[in-house]
Amino acid sequence: MQMNMTFLQGLLTNISERTRTKYRSVTSYSPEVHLKGLFDACEKLMLPGGEATQILTAQAALSHYSQLTEQEQDAFFSLLANAYSADPEQIHTAYQVYRERQDNEALARLFSACEPRRQDLLRRLNLCPGGTYELVKMRANLLKRLSASPSFAALDADFSHLFNSWFNRGFLVLESIDWNTPAAVLEKLIRYEAVHEISDWTALRRRLDPEDRRCYAFFHPATGDEPLIFVEVALCKGIPDNVQAILENEEELPLADADTAVFYSISNCQAGLKGVSFGNFLIKQVVQELSRELPQLKNFVTLSPVPGFAEWLATQRRSGAVTLPEALEQQLEEGTLAQHDTPSANQKALLRLVAYYLTEVKHKSGQPLNPVARFHLGNGASLHRLNWPADTSPKGWQQAHGVMVNYLYQLNRIEQNHEAFSQQQSVVCTSDIRRLASQAQHYMTVEA
Repeated sequence: MQMNMTFLQGLLTNISERTRTKYRSVTSYSPEVHLKGLFDACEKLMLPGGEATQILTAQAALSHYSQLTEQEQDAFFSLLANAYSADPEQIHTAYQVYRERQDNEALARLFSACEPRRQDLLRRLNLCPGGTYELVKMRANLLKRLSASPSFAALDADFSHLFNSWFNRGFLVLESIDWNTPAAVLEKLIRYEAVHEISDWTALRRRLDPEDRRCYAFFHPATGDEPLIFVEVALCKGIPDNVQAILENEEELPLADADTAVFYSISNCQAGLKGVSFGNFLIKQVVQELSRELPQLKNFVTLSPVPGFAEWLATQRRSGAVTLPEALEQQLEEGTLAQHDTPSANQKALLRLVAYYLTEVKHKSGQPLNPVARFHLGNGASLHRLNWPADTSPKGWQQAHGVMVNYLYQLNRIEQNHEAFSQQQSVVCTSDIRRLASQAQHYMTVEA
């Protein structure tokens, strides 16, 4: 078996290298040649053929795609959306058969007729080595166009359908990342960090090397050393209320003293996998891993940003929907909240408004407007504590006036909280936060 696998891997590598050599010169062709070459390769790929031929054709198609201009990508996506859609005649015929027979065979034929041809094309493009990651990047290009080209929504739905199968939890591999991880992967952490920027390798080492730091990432066999999502963890004594203390990490905590694991940064790495759920699996598995490694841990919490709060509050102030205490209004106008002499009354007013924003201001789905709240509450966490000043970076002041949130993950309540949120859109939170949200009604001049 080992000999056969080695032979097969060598064959695929040889095919891939031959294809790269064959199509390396196409980069000097005119743009029109790439677009026509891609169209022709896609048509050829849909014809019957041996596996080796199909791998070569898929490689050629993706090579041509990589050379397209923005305008040519539009033309290709239009082709997929229209010429590779399902055939109405076949759907109608299959439906008539199903109405007459209503058996499993007729139902299978109806399902097959309803599936757009582009799904089969995408599966065939996925045959070549590296095809999966190239398709992920292709969808990232597509997503940029959705708002301007709503007709591409059905095509995006096909990508999403396939990716949710290809990136099923059963295929994901959890890896622990530390300072000894290969540099190619570490460099990607710097590039993909989306919550708290990693300025350089020294800053990265502070997050990975100390004994009281952990980092975990999901990988997929088809995407190699490209992480899909990663989470950074700090081991602390007590629940922290300031992210700068975590990031600067001036005093390393002995593991025996740690009673809390803090998820302080979670970053999705692949824009083309938007809508494919990784985060809920990642956090739950990391909680299990840490519980086994450090059974003394009592608390599993986040220290999360509140993106959008400052923008929401500014909109409510401009519209007159919210009337703030004069002293707080003045500090917001002057941008002086970051000063050390901010009155406690202003701090309390700010936290009341954050509590109201997180628990009462809703997205069109009926869930909280704040995306981070939707993510953690949907994963079964509860809204545990509001902290100020918790993020004193320019980004922290800009997006949430320095406020951050602890979401609490309790293993024995995760499923219960998840059901309450998904079924009734209930925001599970402490009584203190509920009381703060109620007190914020005092500032509401109209429904905010």
